[in-house]
Amino acid sequence: MSANGAVAAVDLGATSGRVIVGHVGPDTLEAASVARFPNEPVQTSDGLHWNILGLYGAAVNGLREAFRSEPGIRSIGVDSWAVDYGLLRDGRLLGEPFHYRDARTGRGVAHVHERMPHAELYARNGLQFLPFNSVYQYAAEPADVLAFADTALLVPDLIGFWLTGVARAELTNASTTGLLANGAWDLELADALSVPRGILPPLIAPGERLGALSAAVARSIGASGDVGVTAVGSHDTASAVLAVPMKPDAAAYISCGTWGLVGVEVARPVLTPESLAANFTNEGGVDGRTRLLHNIMGLWVLSEAVRTWERSGHPIDLPTLLDSAEEVTGEVPVFDVNDPRFLPPGDMPARIDAWCDEHGIRPPRTRAEYARSIVESLAQAFADAAHEAGRIGGVDVRTIHIVGGGALNELLCQRTADRAGLPVLAGPVEATALGNILVQARAAGFVTGSLEALRDLVTRTHAPRRYEPRA
Repeated sequence: MSANGAVAAVDLGATSGRVIVGHVGPDTLEAASVARFPNEPVQTSDGLHWNILGLYGAAVNGLREAFRSEPGIRSIGVDSWAVDYGLLRDGRLLGEPFHYRDARTGRGVAHVHERMPHAELYARNGLQFLPFNSVYQYAAEPADVLAFADTALLVPDLIGFWLTGVARAELTNASTTGLLANGAWDLELADALSVPRGILPPLIAPGERLGALSAAVARSIGASGDVGVTAVGSHDTASAVLAVPMKPDAAAYISCGTWGLVGVEVARPVLTPESLAANFTNEGGVDGRTRLLHNIMGLWVLSEAVRTWERSGHPIDLPTLLDSAEEVTGEVPVFDVNDPRFLPPGDMPARIDAWCDEHGIRPPRTRAEYARSIVESLAQAFADAAHEAGRIGGVDVRTIHIVGGGALNELLCQRTADRAGLPVLAGPVEATALGNILVQARAAGFVTGSLEALRDLVTRTHAPRRYEPRA
C-alpha cells in the first residue's frame, strides 16, 4: 500500500454540483470542497432540460481550482443522478438532455408497456417502475432523432467523454436505464423497444481507467498529461452506498437528498413476485453488488414547498423552519410522499392540501405544520421501506444508516428512528463524494481491499451520529 495521495471528484446533484479534492491513505480519508455551483433546469418551448453545457463549464472551472490547490491530483471521477442522457452524432451533442421531471415521459410509458408489460420488463431488468426510467425516455424520443444519433451517454458518461474523448457507459448508472441485464446490454430488449443498438456504448466498471485527459482539457485546468478519468460508481447513489459505514447483512441505508433511496445491499438481483409487487428496484453497485432499494420522493417535497413560499414573498430560513416544526405538538397529516402529484415542480403546500382533502384529513395550517407533516411523512415512508427491503432481500435489519444531506436533518433522523423502532446512524453527509474518492484511491493504490475495508476506513474517519428510537 502506497502513501497518501490526492484525487478529484466531480459530484453533480439535482440542485447543485461540486468539485471536491480528496486525500486518501490507510488511515486518511479527507474531502475538501473547492467549488460549488447551482444546477438549475431550463424550461424551453419543447420541455424541461438540464443546462449540461453550463454544468460542464462549471465543473471545468472547479477542476482548475482543484489543481491549483493540489497539483498532485492523480485522477478525476465523475458522478451524477441517473437515467438522463445526451444524444450525440459524430461526437456532437444533438441537444440539451431532457430533465427526468419533464412531462414527456408519460407517452413513453404507454409506448413501452404496449410492447412489453412492466412485469415482463421487471423479469429482465429488475427495475422499479418509475415513469422517467431511460427506457421510457427513449420511447418518448422521435424515431428519426434516435435513428440520427450514434451514441447515447448518461450525464456522468457525457462529462467523462468531454474530458477524455472516450465514450463509455459506466455499469452502475447503466443499470438504471432498464436496458442492462446480467452486466451486459440486453440487445434483444433494445430491439423489442426500438432502441437502436448502436447508441449503446461499451461498458466500463468502477475502478477502470476511462482515459487520459485530452490535451486541451489538461492545459485548461493545469493538469499534467498523465492525469486521467477513472470510472467510479457514477450513479451518485452507488457512490453513496459504498461510503455507508454499515455491515450489509444487518443494516438498511437511506441515501437522502432530493430523493430518498432506501434499501439493502445484496449479492445478486432479487426478482421475486414480492419485490415486483413492492416496486423495489435492483441497481448495480460497486464491485458487482446489487442495491435493492425503493425510490422515495425525498427532501424534494420540502425544498419545493420552501420555494413556493419564497416565490410568494416569504423568505424562509430552513433551520428556523425545522426548529419550529419540531415544536409542533398537535397531530399533523402523514401523507403518501410517493403520490405522483408530488413529482413535478410546483406548489407543494397546495398539493398536500389536495391530498388531505381527498382522504378526509385536516390539512396543515401553518408553515411549521407543513414542514412537520412532510418530515413525518418521509420518516414513515423511510421506516416502512427499510423494513420491507430487509424482508424482501433477506437482510436482518437492525440498524438504519442515513447518509447525504438528510443526515443533517435532526428531526428527520430522530423521527425515522422512532417510526422504524430501530437506531439510526446519521452520516457521513458527503457520502457520495467519499465513495467517488475511494474508488479512485483504490484504483491508484492509495488504499486496498474490499468494500468492507473501504467502509471500515469511513467508520474510522467519519463517525456517524446515533439516534435511538423513542417510545
